[in-house]
Amino acid sequence: MEERKKQSFLTGAGVLAIATILVKIIGALYKIPLTNLMTTEGYAFFTGAYAVYNPLYAISMAGLPVAVSKLVSQNVQAGRMRDAQSLFRVSRRLFLLVGLVGTLLLAALAIPYSNFVKSPMNFVSILVVAPCILFCCQMSIEAAIKLVVGLAATYVFFNRSLASYQANNVGGEMHVFGVDVHSEAEFLAAMYPYAAAVAISGVTLGSMVGLLYLFIHYKRKGFGFTREELVNSPEPQSDRTLRNQIIRFAAPVALTSVILNLSNMIDDLTIRTRLSHAVDVGMDVIKGLYAGPLSAAGTLDTGIKDFLYGAHGSVLNLKNLIPTITLTLGISAIPVLSAAWEKKDKREIKTTIESALRICMMLALPAGFGMAALAEPILKLLYPGEAHVTPITAPLLIVYGLCMFLFSTTSPITNMLQAVGRTDVPVKTIAIGSVIKIAMNFILIGNPKINIHGAPISTAVMYTVMIAINLTMLLRVTKTKINFVSVFLKPFLCAAVCGLAAFFSYGIFMRYNLLGGTLATAGAICVGGLFYVIMLFLVKGIAKDDVEMLPKGEKIAKVLAKYQLLG
Repeated sequence: MEERKKQSFLTGAGVLAIATILVKIIGALYKIPLTNLMTTEGYAFFTGAYAVYNPLYAISMAGLPVAVSKLVSQNVQAGRMRDAQSLFRVSRRLFLLVGLVGTLLLAALAIPYSNFVKSPMNFVSILVVAPCILFCCQMSIEAAIKLVVGLAATYVFFNRSLASYQANNVGGEMHVFGVDVHSEAEFLAAMYPYAAAVAISGVTLGSMVGLLYLFIHYKRKGFGFTREELVNSPEPQSDRTLRNQIIRFAAPVALTSVILNLSNMIDDLTIRTRLSHAVDVGMDVIKGLYAGPLSAAGTLDTGIKDFLYGAHGSVLNLKNLIPTITLTLGISAIPVLSAAWEKKDKREIKTTIESALRICMMLALPAGFGMAALAEPILKLLYPGEAHVTPITAPLLIVYGLCMFLFSTTSPITNMLQAVGRTDVPVKTIAIGSVIKIAMNFILIGNPKINIHGAPISTAVMYTVMIAINLTMLLRVTKTKINFVSVFLKPFLCAAVCGLAAFFSYGIFMRYNLLGGTLATAGAICVGGLFYVIMLFLVKGIAKDDVEMLPKGEKIAKVLAKYQLLG
């Protein structure tokens, strides 16, 4: 039992991380060709729907998965298998209720939200994605279905609609999608909202299939408890008692998520409204700044706001990659740190906090520095059809890359504060950070000379404030002093070498024509990764405690220790 507990943190995080990486790969295979097909301007409608869907989905589901996971784990360890079984039934009803409310709320907000951000046709995509809040429960399946169905349907709709327009256009004027169009550019502008809705239909269908799969799997496999375990388990508590336990634990976690996601929604609103303001008052300035990209894209003056917003959305796909993976560390740390906190096990508390932070740094810093060093070639590799947009997107990715470690550690630190009972701290820091970010959005993005490039700056400041407060409070509450060199300095130095190696190797590959653009980018990433691994071992940046919590960790640790490669 003790050995199983010792390995539970990183083993659990590893399983979640693998699943998350799989989903992200499928998501990239979906969103990247979608952007190339629909162009940056069209992708803005897809991003706009997700901007309002994601916060409402997170709010609807906030706290419940964490609460159920923690309570099921506690009951299984206590031998109360029937309580664990009952928790599933009770939680299923709660999920159904909040999912239904979330879906109805999103549908109700579709038209008012779209009108407020001055993108009235965005409501079509929002209505299509609304049912996902109710159905979405098996993300890996949802991702696979949206890849196949969503991308294929969008490709067929987009190309057939365009071909039909080109074949039937007589005299330069047609009435399509409810509007009169006089050119192909106007036709595309009218078609983009519906193409985005078709793309999102794959997401909705995927969530429905995921729900069906989960139902069938449960009917066939049950809960996984043996008959003997259930017979020997004490009588289960009442549904009302279990429901109250879930709500009592989920409420503060949900409150944190509510504030965070409402602030994200307001953030998106301010980005779009202030971007619209910047375009209105400084049209000539913005057209002068982005004359090349706008001309190459054939963007009409009425589509400049959506063009810039869509460019930012395409970069967010990369910005959110690592934080989604490191989120699994925080989720896995909750039961381990909670148990250590209850037992007052200071060594286990320190080990868990240090491991979570160190591994966040070891993942986020090299990935972020690598993105910053190779921002332009990475974007051209992923979005070859939108290469003309890189003068706008590359600077955004550089800022987001350099700040990746901030985005990646926020959720794990929040989860660890929740594990030790200080759920109030993240609520306050998110509120403070959100006010700062929204204020900076108002000032920076509304300035035509800065426009969309103010978004990553305000985001970086927000996360800096939040992490400074949250980490200070976590260490103060747990009375823990972490090893600054091991947790932060060593990963930073290794990542800096990684970024420099990637940057200079790419320059060498291109200057001497050693590799083509795609191979040069891939080669530079490999060179950077190799230097990073070498540096980690040279500075002994990997801790023994981290390795021992992996499956077969003790054997691996012995081998690495034999060659003096562990810190």
